[in-house]
Amino acid sequence: MPAPGAGHIHVKLAIVTETFPPEINGVAMTFGTLARELGHRGHMVTVYRPRRHDLPGDASHPEFREIALPGLPIPGYPLLRLGLPAWGQLKKIWRADRPDLVHVATEGPLGTSAITAALALGLPVTTSFHTNFHAYAGHYGCAPLRRLALAWLRRAHNRAHLSFVPTRELCAELGTLGFRHVTLLSRGVDTRQFSPARRSAKLRVAWGIGPDTPVVLHVGRMAAEKNYPLLLRAFAAMRSANHCCRFVLVGDGPLRASLRNELRGAIFTGFIPRDELALHYASADIYIHASLTETFGNVLTEAMASGLATASFDYAATRQFVRDGANGLAVPCAQPEALIAAAVRLAAEPGLRARLGPAARATVEPQSWANIITGFETDLAAVIAAAAGGQDPMARMQPVASVPPFSAIAPAVSSAAVPPPAAHP
Repeated sequence: MPAPGAGHIHVKLAIVTETFPPEINGVAMTFGTLARELGHRGHMVTVYRPRRHDLPGDASHPEFREIALPGLPIPGYPLLRLGLPAWGQLKKIWRADRPDLVHVATEGPLGTSAITAALALGLPVTTSFHTNFHAYAGHYGCAPLRRLALAWLRRAHNRAHLSFVPTRELCAELGTLGFRHVTLLSRGVDTRQFSPARRSAKLRVAWGIGPDTPVVLHVGRMAAEKNYPLLLRAFAAMRSANHCCRFVLVGDGPLRASLRNELRGAIFTGFIPRDELALHYASADIYIHASLTETFGNVLTEAMASGLATASFDYAATRQFVRDGANGLAVPCAQPEALIAAAVRLAAEPGLRARLGPAARATVEPQSWANIITGFETDLAAVIAAAAGGQDPMARMQPVASVPPFSAIAPAVSSAAVPPPAAHP
């Protein structure tokens, strides 16, 4: 890991996450890539994750190793696990084999117990903010829990030396909500895997779809926070504008059964392997992203890399990459009817799709994981060096530019400060 004033050094890194491949979601994808690529670069990476009955307890890969810890299934998501607190086990492991830094990817019981264990041992610890759980609360009839969820998140991240956030706007927003020591870690996209070259006539035939039929793709967790009512309205309007439109939905979740009832002509694939996912992206034509609760939105950049014409709300990855009318369609977050109108344009105007798709691909081609990971290496090296010298890690960080706050699009939450807790539970 390149440290200021030093040559290239390799570090021993512990990554603690409650979701990891083969699970399919943005966090699992991101940290599967980070673990693999950091291992390729010679770092000694160990991933601590909840145990799954369908995976070996401890597993070694060419680039990293996995250690399984206790967990429970998440209701509605049989393949996902909630990690249980494991500070005692982690302290025992890390006393015997001390890492240079602990990075906590998720803020559940396992992740927060890892922060406790790391601080108790005097280890540098960093975190990632991936999921707006405080915004999700309203989608599950738990709006009064928003303040509690925010307080939990803030407390967890403020115990770390540094927290990585995927967009500048979210960095700014979290700062107004009392989160300290936040910095930017954007998301890369594998443009070799996700590419228009992966388009498969054979797959489209399997879908029962001709070469000129516009296919609308949706990829993601089928859950309330993904704004499916608006997505269904957009689908219906697209079908009215172009009755040939077909819909393919990739993923699973609590809403899958109800969605199948409402979209009887749609194709539901369930979870599929990542390489097969790339074929699905490239074999579609349009991507509609209706969610308003993303911290980044990896699916959007994957769709762009695959050459799809996209319509989405103007925040997170859209704000970073989409230029409305040039490489995609971006609409204000407070205007759901505008998203429906944009979706209808994509369904009805093949020339527009043909123009936006290649431009989208060209836009994300420079967003390589290699560049993102090099920046991550540099920031982790700065934290390690600062912690060793008793310094503030943020003194070595580049300031994050001020941007319009995320609160303009997410439900308002309390910004009351939460004092950092002690290192012990």
